[in-house]
Amino acid sequence: MHGNSLKILALVFVVTATFVQAAAAAPDGKRYVIIHADDAGMSHSVNVATIQGMEQGIVSSASIMVPCPWFKEIAAYAKAHPERDFGIHLTLNCEWHEYRWGPVAPRESVPTLVDPEGYMWGGVGDIVRTAKASEVETELRAQIKRALEFGVPVTHLDTHMGAVVSRPDLVEVYVRLGIEFNVPVFFLRNFDEAGTLPKDVRARAEGLVKLLDEHKLPVLDSMTQYYTGESYDTKKSMYLKAIEDTKPGVRYLIIHCGYNNEELQAITTSSVIRDNDRRVFTDPSFIDAVKKSGVEVVSWKQVRAK
Repeated sequence: MHGNSLKILALVFVVTATFVQAAAAAPDGKRYVIIHADDAGMSHSVNVATIQGMEQGIVSSASIMVPCPWFKEIAAYAKAHPERDFGIHLTLNCEWHEYRWGPVAPRESVPTLVDPEGYMWGGVGDIVRTAKASEVETELRAQIKRALEFGVPVTHLDTHMGAVVSRPDLVEVYVRLGIEFNVPVFFLRNFDEAGTLPKDVRARAEGLVKLLDEHKLPVLDSMTQYYTGESYDTKKSMYLKAIEDTKPGVRYLIIHCGYNNEELQAITTSSVIRDNDRRVFTDPSFIDAVKKSGVEVVSWKQVRAK
């Protein structure tokens, strides 16, 4: 999530710098965190930084944006490293002004998902207003199938900027695709503190939790994201506190890895934010502090196996 993602995230589960904590605890009473890097495939910088976070740091999960130009690079890495945890960052919009991408499905099959220039719409609001659920399903299924065709051992599905949880019918598509492909979807068990989630979306989402349970697909307990511009040391402290404050259950800690280089600077104003995330989660002192916190860092595969 990036660009105007703070607004979109509020429509999903929680506003930046807060977290949703569910009442239900893990059966074993233990505390777990999935340290998850969004936006793999977006650019070469993001790919290399995400890989570094996994290999040299404690990033335990990542999700891939299949429509993006650098998808093939990260797909090849995921195929070569099946021990890693890679999901699909289901993508329905393209928020940058110059750096654009289109759908995976043929444009004529998903006309309500493209703007007049043939790219995906810029904002989630455009998806809410114009997208047909049947075309969303066509596109998202195409993204999942393309990842599988490239050898990505898909571990889960999640959502770019909350687009797939912006309407009740799209939430339904999202969950049913997870069931169809037998992979977890990023979903929270309790929405009591998600006050900004539209009522109709919230009502449908709460009903779908039971469906996920019936299919034995894990539902998480809380999430945290700090997509903000504090200094490196401040962000480091914020992340550590979030992990230490984890209650019994599984927290989803969403980060964005990148390098503050020319490529990423040309795409987004968030290059420093992403660079700081990469640095924090590969910092030996931070890694040591997390290990001492008593919270176990896990992947989606581990959560599903519990």
